[in-house]
Amino acid sequence: MTAARELPGGTVTFLFTDIEGSTQLLHDLGAEPYAAALAEHRRILRTAFAAHGGFEVDTQGDSFFVAFPTPEGAVAAAAAARDELRDGPIGVRMGIHTGTPLLVEEGYVGPDVHLGARIAAAGHGGQVLLSKATRELVAAELTDLGEHRLKDFDKPVVVFQLGSETFPPLKTISNTNLPRPASSFVGRDAEVAEVVAALRDGARFLTLTGPGGSGKTRLAIEAAADVVGEFKAGVFWVGLAPLRDPTLVTATVAQTLGAKDDLAQHIGEREMLLLLDNLEQVIDAATDIASLVEACPNLRLLVTSRERLRVRGEVEYPVAPLADPDAVALFCARAHVEPDETVAELCRRLDNLPLAVELAAARTSVLTPGEILARVADRLDLLRGGRDADARQQTLRATIVWSFELLTAEEQRLFARMSVFAGGATLDSAVTVVDAELDTLQSLVDKSLVRHTEGRFWMLETIREFAGERLEASGDAEEIRRRHLDHFFRLAEEAEASLNETGIGNEVLDELERELDNFRTALDFAEVTDSQRALRLAGALTDLWDRRGHHAEGLARLERLVREDDRPTGAYAWALNGVSQLASRTGDLERAMAADDEALALHRSLGDRRGQAVSLWGLGYLHIELGNPGLAVPYLEEAVDLFRETGDAALLRWTLRTLGFAYLRLGDLDNARPVYDEALERARAAKDDDLAAGALGGLVGVASAQGKLTEAAEYALEGLRLVGDSRDVLMKTSRIVVAADVVAALGEAADAVRLVTYAQARYADLGAAEPWVELDIAEIRAIALEMLGEKELAVAEEAGRGLTTDEAFALAHEALAGRPGSVLGGGLPLVTGGEAE
Repeated sequence: MTAARELPGGTVTFLFTDIEGSTQLLHDLGAEPYAAALAEHRRILRTAFAAHGGFEVDTQGDSFFVAFPTPEGAVAAAAAARDELRDGPIGVRMGIHTGTPLLVEEGYVGPDVHLGARIAAAGHGGQVLLSKATRELVAAELTDLGEHRLKDFDKPVVVFQLGSETFPPLKTISNTNLPRPASSFVGRDAEVAEVVAALRDGARFLTLTGPGGSGKTRLAIEAAADVVGEFKAGVFWVGLAPLRDPTLVTATVAQTLGAKDDLAQHIGEREMLLLLDNLEQVIDAATDIASLVEACPNLRLLVTSRERLRVRGEVEYPVAPLADPDAVALFCARAHVEPDETVAELCRRLDNLPLAVELAAARTSVLTPGEILARVADRLDLLRGGRDADARQQTLRATIVWSFELLTAEEQRLFARMSVFAGGATLDSAVTVVDAELDTLQSLVDKSLVRHTEGRFWMLETIREFAGERLEASGDAEEIRRRHLDHFFRLAEEAEASLNETGIGNEVLDELERELDNFRTALDFAEVTDSQRALRLAGALTDLWDRRGHHAEGLARLERLVREDDRPTGAYAWALNGVSQLASRTGDLERAMAADDEALALHRSLGDRRGQAVSLWGLGYLHIELGNPGLAVPYLEEAVDLFRETGDAALLRWTLRTLGFAYLRLGDLDNARPVYDEALERARAAKDDDLAAGALGGLVGVASAQGKLTEAAEYALEGLRLVGDSRDVLMKTSRIVVAADVVAALGEAADAVRLVTYAQARYADLGAAEPWVELDIAEIRAIALEMLGEKELAVAEEAGRGLTTDEAFALAHEALAGRPGSVLGGGLPLVTGGEAE
């Protein structure tokens, strides 16, 4: 331990680190590999601490407590260590907090020490969390994770995350991701109390209704915040404004919750509140949401919508305008003026609508309340005449029009152009697509017409609708949409190239997924203006759709595009490859085969050797899945030769693995083993964990076929470890099936049935299918029926349907740790090692 005199005093920043799941990791790796990994982890951490001025206060087991004289040093050290540890077997969570603890001979004493430790314990492997005190002292890309209740602390604590990577909800007493609006909440005390009372009194599906700008979202957030402590499994906000496809709603909810399985199963009987914001954009999803509530007995929904959803179980709460005193208080709080009759009259003329009041208040930097009243009154009187629309909606629209007309010409142009972004934009995207200048953009933020959170600029949906109208009226709409398409087309192609080059890329996929709404918008525009670019863009997005579980959406888009433009071009050929990839994921192998056949012929005619190799690889895989491994081998051998020629290292790794699978299915173990070994060696060198796990699955099949069940179990365990943190749900599920094969061969029939039943449910949830998986499941069930009988088989299947992903992985680990002694001899099905591209 460092002596007290050597430690920094005064204001100090603490960094706490801990290994997530260290006991399980020890079990997975074994004692010696775990000791080596632990030593390497300590070296990396200590190097980072020393490089940025850290003082090691204490070390207990696999945890570090380090003090830094500056918050910048702590954050830099955490970032450096996180990045270097990212591809290793150990996932380290870190927490950073700045305070003024008491320095004594033994080290530090005080609540700041405990707060830092609690923040660290709330995270996940690879995640760095910061307290509000540290966040205010550093300039870094941070994500606001909202208020959380931590053990031993009475008041909620605001927690931030370093970077924007997506993790499951924090491990706190009350989980929540509720947004934290920058401005204070004024008034509505009675309404908040009524909404909270409705939730407490049993309303399971409560819809706040009212026109845009009436304050539904803010009221819902405040009410939800009041009951965070009453829902053991958390309170979660899901923003739906960017969506236009109702089929994407449940997937968005699942992503928010970190649900990698069936959403209803993930929620189960947990006590949880979901706040679904702007559901009117995708109102046809209301029946699915109602079914979710019925399937989850302790789930409550709080929904905002411009209209009633008209589904079973819905309770409506119409959101009225602010009361007169509340509207005045809101204006004065935003404008920093004293209340008077002019302000009161101005608010009345604005119908006390919160958004209208805020837009007017944003103008007090250049106009007095009296001058604003004169201008707004004229505008309202002009627009209200002869209109049949809801008066409150007229008022809001008139206020937005007035706010827009007070902008400079440059501000008006940028305001209109920003509407092209669905789901917001980074500064780089805004500069590139709409020629945004930071000062002008900041001015729009200051005037409440654009919002800025978590590094993105965005608009409230009501304002974006109006901005879109102004863009259409400007004559610039088509040019701006073309530039938007150009920009996101380039991002997609660059990401595709990166993924093809490395074979890995969770960070790349995270970046793409943050722009998913913009890609949808770009594709919509390309479909009606340039079908060839639409084909190429959709082809480039295939890996995003595939590896992040958007199979149905991607396949539907690609199928429509190839129907609408079937000219024999490279873009069409690559789109066909995308159709094949996604169709095979959903089990339509005949469609996949036809698409790759057509793509191969076209790539050959165009002289695209890389395209030929991709098509050959796909056809080889499909022949295996259709039960024809002998037909697959020539395709795959030619694809391997072409990928060696073109230098596509990542695609070569995957094709080698598929070729090994073909040999394995043929029973040609002499050829299968060296091919799998090369694939594994290349994958390890590239730190491609998913491919390494697949190659290990093939080696499981080889070892099992040779009767080497101990070796097979070791390969299966390593494969499970490698995909433990993967976001590729199909890859993770397929590794469970591989594990189940070995478990069955070890004689643990009931455990094997539990595992394959779990896996079958996951494939069904995703709408995916792989023939080798279905064959494995059928063979394992047949063996288990003979060993267990119908009654015990049914019990095992029921237990498997109830498993979570974590429980399935734990069961597989436990079962594989047993000793070989199988009554099945070495008869593991040779289908083991199947693909999950």
